[in-house]
Amino acid sequence: MSKIKFGVFPAEQQRANRKDMVFAPNPLSLSVPEPAFESWLRDSGYLEILDQRTTDLHRISTTAKPSNSAAHSTTTPTPTSIPPKRVFFVSRLFSPIWTLLSLLTFNPFSKLATDDFAANTPPWTLAFFGSSESYSFPSSPSQARLRVHENVKRFARNYASLFVLFFACSLYQLPIALSGLISCLALWDVFKFSSDRWGLDRYPIIRQTLIRIAQCVTAVILLISNVQLAVFWALGVSYAVMILHASFRKLTPAKQPAVRGGYRRTARR
Repeated sequence: MSKIKFGVFPAEQQRANRKDMVFAPNPLSLSVPEPAFESWLRDSGYLEILDQRTTDLHRISTTAKPSNSAAHSTTTPTPTSIPPKRVFFVSRLFSPIWTLLSLLTFNPFSKLATDDFAANTPPWTLAFFGSSESYSFPSSPSQARLRVHENVKRFARNYASLFVLFFACSLYQLPIALSGLISCLALWDVFKFSSDRWGLDRYPIIRQTLIRIAQCVTAVILLISNVQLAVFWALGVSYAVMILHASFRKLTPAKQPAVRGGYRRTARR
């Protein structure tokens, strides 16, 4: 009875002792911080899961905001402040605009490497264009950056082919630029043929002088024929198409399962 305090029953003393106890953290706990879990998904290659998870979290947060703001307005009414519902709708209106503007503040080619152009070209139908379910508006600027960086690496050869296509279309609309480009190619072809026939390799000074003259003539022809205008329009249109497609295109697994006879082949264990 010496351990029992005066006026306190044993059951109440045990509950007080439980409150004073401090438990050590469990090393087998399954609770993982959000940044650590997202970094693990990114490093493990599960980018499609990270993409879908970001969209789901944004949808949950947006649906929970009106109820929270309404509850706050009922408890603490402020007649001079803006209604929470109006603030919410204004934020939802400017959120897509801010997401699109954020695409102009970073370099989409920062993670692009030369090995990405050496890989095979993804199919244009299933991998590149996909279906209507393959596209969604990015929920946040971070998700837009993630999509752009990953899709630029995956579809680098497709975007390069689109640039060539847009450049050919711009040359078709500017026949003077097309004739100037063809004349420049013909000039260098004639120079190579003459160099091989006359043996200019034995006269390096003369050969370097002729090369400098040909470069100056090429620059004058390109400026007069406005080839730089065609290049500018091709770069602008292809860059806009690349940014919009890469930001709206959902992330998918890098290797799609093979489809044969309407069924997906899965590896047997």
